[in-house]
Amino acid sequence: MTEKNQVLANVAPLGLFGFGLTTVLLNLINAGIIPFNVVIISMGLCYGGFAQLLAGIFEFKRGKSFTAIVFLSYSTFWWSLVCIFILPSFKIVPAASDSSLAAYFIVWGILSLILFCMTFKAKVTMLVFLTLVILFFLLAAAKLSGSSTLGIIAGYEGILCGALAIYDGAAQMINDHYGKKILPL
Repeated sequence: MTEKNQVLANVAPLGLFGFGLTTVLLNLINAGIIPFNVVIISMGLCYGGFAQLLAGIFEFKRGKSFTAIVFLSYSTFWWSLVCIFILPSFKIVPAASDSSLAAYFIVWGILSLILFCMTFKAKVTMLVFLTLVILFFLLAAAKLSGSSTLGIIAGYEGILCGALAIYDGAAQMINDHYGKKILPL
């Protein structure tokens, strides 16, 4: 089979699972349900970061520029967040201040809002991005206000965001596998 005729699998579920599972795990921490530890660092690098990188590269190969940009962008979000967590321990750079973290969440919220505007054709994907925009702005507000309650609310909202991404990935994978609409999108 020539490269021009090669059919590539839908890798979006991999990217959605990488995003969704890592988002749920981080927000279990934000909600105060589990403690922060190496688990989120590892998940952020390996599944949130690396799996989405692969999904983004293959989405470009499939000619899907929107999902490629989404997965590549959020893979780098996870890697940058891991760097924010671990680089200060090397004493090379100071730890992030609450205001710099708020700025970080605001710029990611703005990008997510731009991407949200591209999702009106797919209702579940639209909900993933809507909850993601809300999550980033809640996290920014929690950092700016110093409100731990707002941070916990953001955590629960982030669990919803991640769960929606997991559902989106599962629905795409199941629908593709069976060749018909089993789970609505």
